[in-house]
Amino acid sequence: MIFEEKLRCYGVGGTACFNSRISSRRLDVIVALTEHLKLLIMEKGNDCTLFRVVSITLSFAVLVVTLILVRILYVIYRSRRPFSRRAAQPLSTLIILGSGGHTAEMLNLLAVLQKDRFAPRFYIAAATDNMSLQKAQLLENSLAAENGTTAPSAAQFTQIYRSREVGQSYITSIWTTLIAMVHALWLMIKIRPQVILCNGPGTCIPLCAIAFLFKVFGIRWSSIFYVESIARVRRLSLSGLLLYKLHIADQLFVQWPQLQRKYPRAIDVGRLM
Repeated sequence: MIFEEKLRCYGVGGTACFNSRISSRRLDVIVALTEHLKLLIMEKGNDCTLFRVVSITLSFAVLVVTLILVRILYVIYRSRRPFSRRAAQPLSTLIILGSGGHTAEMLNLLAVLQKDRFAPRFYIAAATDNMSLQKAQLLENSLAAENGTTAPSAAQFTQIYRSREVGQSYITSIWTTLIAMVHALWLMIKIRPQVILCNGPGTCIPLCAIAFLFKVFGIRWSSIFYVESIARVRRLSLSGLLLYKLHIADQLFVQWPQLQRKYPRAIDVGRLM
């Protein structure tokens, strides 16, 4: 039967049979090409959709980063403006104490501060520093006695975890720094100070950094005043250098003219001790 079929194709009517087979093959090729084109169109559509998603995401990311940079520049510009001298409501003040000479210098500075303008006052010291808070409590008790009250109602005292203890390895300090940042964030949300006073202890870095971020994101505007230790004659301390270079401190005060010449944005206030 197969042989006879072949003979018919090559015999009478063979040409028609041959043309029929060619047409069938052409149809198969056209169908295959059509399916291939459909797949290509679908893949191209998927690629276009993915490209659009990536393009929109990148554009949004660039916009967000640009807005944040503009806001940071605005915060830095506004921070350089002089502090308002208007007799307004008292300003809640965060005072950051440090062990040793830092606390002594800060208490001397607080002795000449207008207490009625900077109230309430929140004193913060490292969790391992008990002497600083005791000295601050003595100062507030003396102020309360002068005013005829029995308790320093305008002052509160608290402690914060230290980012790094003296002699602690830098590897283990990564974990303690994260803990200190979380604790500092909680304290800043709780206190929400309008003024921050500090003079050198490393404890001030996470608090001041979070205060700066609060200003950038419009959560709370805290004016940061940093007074460099009188022991720093030629160079800023690490805390002071970070606050100066990163433009975190609104105003940075030094006590030696040669230090001010080295750091032009600093303000020389002379010896405070």
